[in-house]
Amino acid sequence: MEAHRVSFVVGFISVLSLLIVFDSLRGGIASSSSRVPEVKPNKPQGKKEVILSTTPALNSDKLLGGLLPPNLDEQSCQSRYKSYQYRQKSPFTLSPYLTKRLRQYEAYHKKCGPGSRLYKKAMKQLLSGRNVENSQCQYVVWFPCNGLGNRMLTLASTFLYALLTNRVLLAHLGKESENLFCEPFPGSSWVLPPDFPYNQPYNLHLNTPESYVNMLKRGAFAYNSNASSLPAYIYLHLEQFSLRMQNNIFCEEDQKMLRKFNWMLLKSDSYFAPAFFLMPSYQEELQRMFPEKESVFHHLGRYLYHPANQVWGRIERYYDAYLAQADEKIGLQIRIFREKPIKFEVMYDQIIRCTNQVNFLPEITHTESMRNQSTNSKHKAILITSLYAGYYERIRGIYYDNPTLNGEIVSVYQPSHEEEQQTEAQNHNEKALAEIYLLSFCDKMTISAWSTFGYVAHSFAGIKPWILLRPDWNKEVADVPCIRSKTVEPCLHSPPLLECRGKDTNAANLVPYVRHCEDVDFGIKLYDS
Repeated sequence: MEAHRVSFVVGFISVLSLLIVFDSLRGGIASSSSRVPEVKPNKPQGKKEVILSTTPALNSDKLLGGLLPPNLDEQSCQSRYKSYQYRQKSPFTLSPYLTKRLRQYEAYHKKCGPGSRLYKKAMKQLLSGRNVENSQCQYVVWFPCNGLGNRMLTLASTFLYALLTNRVLLAHLGKESENLFCEPFPGSSWVLPPDFPYNQPYNLHLNTPESYVNMLKRGAFAYNSNASSLPAYIYLHLEQFSLRMQNNIFCEEDQKMLRKFNWMLLKSDSYFAPAFFLMPSYQEELQRMFPEKESVFHHLGRYLYHPANQVWGRIERYYDAYLAQADEKIGLQIRIFREKPIKFEVMYDQIIRCTNQVNFLPEITHTESMRNQSTNSKHKAILITSLYAGYYERIRGIYYDNPTLNGEIVSVYQPSHEEEQQTEAQNHNEKALAEIYLLSFCDKMTISAWSTFGYVAHSFAGIKPWILLRPDWNKEVADVPCIRSKTVEPCLHSPPLLECRGKDTNAANLVPYVRHCEDVDFGIKLYDS
């Protein structure tokens, strides 16, 4: 009798184990604690090995191939080493030289960052009112402008500038952004200390007397001035103004001059990273860091931006509840701009024209037939991000009222609809960051033209999206509904004038890998082919 009982218990445990394995393979139960199965790299498609572990060891995937520093505390920033489980593998090869430069920068930031002896020494120099020569540490202090997408693009550009010019990056995050991201650099902070003497972003604008261009105009210094004769700091204004960045800043002679300043303040709303690729003095270093040109923001964004635990909790809970079981996740980002408003029906019609043209959304049929109950039916989830609920309601209604042509099961989701952008509200920014990340977990994506929110999401994902084009300024309806981006990189809407290269210089004609954008015909971005 006892032997029969033992045999029954062993058999029951075996069956239970098989059920657990089966459930894990299906993606797990939708809850805040469920996980996407970890897949070992270098396995052929169809033979993925699933590891049923709640605490996987650090490996190449978790470190994004060496992009991220190892051995940082996982509990204080859960997203840093978990995001990779939700995205497809990067389409780009990480340059070992970029990895080396990031580790060097982290050591430099720790040596010169806030609280260090050298930072205190540099602050004394700043407060003295004069620059000095041969400083051990130089700084670029970033100030925000416009919405979250703009801020993420321009802060990454500023970090690239810090890498190229050996400066420490400090960021004025503001109360609306202070709890969005984890600290990216080990052992030190990138947050600008509150006692920084020039910590007033609203005093930084095009006409600020301390701006580099304004000081040049009034003869405050000359190109051959000694470092010790210069003011204590310089200000760079890189906000898109009349859709053209100010002249001088991306010219060789001016960059040599700017290197003399130990303290630099910078305010921008633009992804100005492509402008550095136009400068001969930086091209060799950039080639070594980014042999694949269109990987710049993809790598730098994944390195810098890790949602804080509160935001990551939103992301995980939503993904596990709504997206984890889908065979294909389709992202649709819709942005309507005040300067060029598009009526709801016009925009909705453009979305339908686009999907009819490129089969972006699952095709429907108006013929009812016996539904295929096969377990092989594909489950497709459409994730919509928009300030407005109307697009979600209309698209959800389509799939409720009509069967799909190929028998797919279609779910439509929208995490929020705030109705208007609230850049200064922290809760709004938390929702925006969560939705950027959720979009970046999609398998394919359509975004709105000109949208920095969409740029960040598709670049994180490493996806070349379809872009819903804007109508011409004198039209209400776009002639072409959408076009496929040829690159993963974001667009710089406001390229520099570059008059130092000659009058009417076209930045898109200087090097073969910088060309005009698909959605902004005078903008520029990076291409590999």
